[in-house]
Amino acid sequence: MNFKNELLDINQNLAARGVKLRIEQRGNKLNLRGPLPCQNNPKQIKNQRISLGLNTTIEGLKQAEKTINFLFLQIEHDQFDWKNWSVKKKQNSYKDNQANIQKAIKEFKLYFFNDPAKSNSKAGAKTNWNSAYLPYFRRMEYIAKENNNILTKGLFLKTLSSYSENSRSRKQCGTTLKALANYINLKLPDNWKEISDGYGLHKAQFRKLPSDSSIINTYSLIPNPKWQLVYGLMATYGLRNHEVFFCDLSCLNDNEDKIIRVFPNTKTGEHQVWPFHPEWINLFKLNKLQTNSNPLPNINTDLSSTTLQNIGRRVSEQFRRYNLPITPYDLRHAWAVRTIHIGLPDTISARMMGHSVAIHTQTYHHWITRRDQQEAVDKALNKE
Repeated sequence: MNFKNELLDINQNLAARGVKLRIEQRGNKLNLRGPLPCQNNPKQIKNQRISLGLNTTIEGLKQAEKTINFLFLQIEHDQFDWKNWSVKKKQNSYKDNQANIQKAIKEFKLYFFNDPAKSNSKAGAKTNWNSAYLPYFRRMEYIAKENNNILTKGLFLKTLSSYSENSRSRKQCGTTLKALANYINLKLPDNWKEISDGYGLHKAQFRKLPSDSSIINTYSLIPNPKWQLVYGLMATYGLRNHEVFFCDLSCLNDNEDKIIRVFPNTKTGEHQVWPFHPEWINLFKLNKLQTNSNPLPNINTDLSSTTLQNIGRRVSEQFRRYNLPITPYDLRHAWAVRTIHIGLPDTISARMMGHSVAIHTQTYHHWITRRDQQEAVDKALNKE
């Protein structure tokens, strides 16, 4: 990737969006330049520069592009303040007390919801913020109260360490805090990824996923036919809780292909899912979905008044209300492991689940490793 070409492309894209700010190279450093409010008279606008302290590298360009997008948002929302745009001041301005911690999170939230690089789905962004960011920021604020309210590397480490090792929560906390640290220019330990790693199933869950027979038997414990359909869809297609209510079920009609399309307003966007096992469509009476105009439970799915997270929570609550021995995510994990045993390529399984191959491999590496080793053993034995 050529640095000069990339710089030109970014500035041309900014111009096409109507943004008058530009990234410029001065020596081996990057600056922002364009019409900005004057420090002594904010109502007066003139061309000015902001030093970013970034090197003239592709990575530096990516950071500069994010910064210029956020600066533009601050101007658009009348929140631009010169005191926040000195690198040293910005890095140190959050280190005083709890109010400044809240201020940092508030400003990061504005950046998060208006970052053009993120999904265009407002519902998806809201769900992502509420589930993947807000809980960890709240815990950080709580820990800060117990630790002199200082927003430092130590606070980030204490917040991360409050979650169990090798847990999904710890991994997500690490990702969330890393994003905040990047925003406030706070350097975290070089091994931050390693100490926050642990996405996926906890070791204790490794051998405890429900068997197919257990999944089938649990279905009969659900007294409400509509919730039986929810359960059946999740078991057969490995759907997330909320995805059941945001997918095209017309594929279940007679003579259709039985391939479900998950709508783009869900957590990870549009994707298609095949049934594993296909015979469960009839076993769980999913074919009834074609004859019933309102087959699923009547819960609020209007994303202007609720969130994907709330819809998903409603499903989990119903499973607990029925005292089922299987959780919604047990069904999803079991579906994934089933595709591994069947021999479906990991890239295809990951795409159907709506996440990356890297996440898929991390989460299900035990079973993937076992499958690959078994294939190698089988090949070796066949050569004898």
